[in-house]
Amino acid sequence: MSTLEPIGWVSCPQRYRYEAPRQGVLLPETEAVIQLRDGCDFESALDGLEGFERIWVIFEFHLNESWQPRVQPPREGEPRRGVFATRSPHRPNRIGLSCVRLLSIDGLQLTVAGHDLLDRTPVWDLKPYVPYADAFAEAGSGWLDEVISTRFDIDFTPDATTDAAWILEHGGLDCVNFARVQLMSDPTDAERKRITSTGPDTYSIAYRTWRLDYTVDGAGKLVTVVGIRSGYDAEALDSDEDRHGDKPVHRAYPERHDPSKLADPGPSS
Repeated sequence: MSTLEPIGWVSCPQRYRYEAPRQGVLLPETEAVIQLRDGCDFESALDGLEGFERIWVIFEFHLNESWQPRVQPPREGEPRRGVFATRSPHRPNRIGLSCVRLLSIDGLQLTVAGHDLLDRTPVWDLKPYVPYADAFAEAGSGWLDEVISTRFDIDFTPDATTDAAWILEHGGLDCVNFARVQLMSDPTDAERKRITSTGPDTYSIAYRTWRLDYTVDGAGKLVTVVGIRSGYDAEALDSDEDRHGDKPVHRAYPERHDPSKLADPGPSS
């Protein structure tokens, strides 16, 4: 049996599973770079690929250490399904397949968009997406045809937008991307997400050591992030212990959000 070797690796800001969308098409603007190995004549292997708008990326779910014959689809109330009937990463051979937009090729670097990959993901192969062979618009989708997929729009108030920009600049965490990934569907599902109900139609979700407070308009299918606050209390911030190495950022954070005002978020941006 031959041994597979990666042809390259992914470089992108998303390092953790909860930062990547379930499918890349859900966040079409998210970009990544695929860096191919040097010394393998991959420059020649890329010849002609630049003319394709989309490509298939065959990769490894490198963070998964085991597989499950039956998995829970990431939809609230959905029964468990056989892993081969899902797009779950918990597979026997950890092989993933993603159709992404090809933005550019520069030497051995490919810039792609609309991906569901993580940083340092090993890439096994690249293939062009060919619509006449790869697209079957009228194909049935099995059990997914019975699922009503409800997506929520994600909005940020002006204060929350300012908070997110500050945290991205000083802490390197993209709260806007996280909110879109986690709250676009099932924004009240506390069983599989670090969500806490804080009142009628008001919630908080944990993003590492930060807390995003938001409201949910079920009828209008709208999630509004009203503010971001530190997950540390005053006593924890005073402690010298810093397991996550981010307390200096939290101490400098100009916190302007009062979670007690969550029920009155004000105008959205």
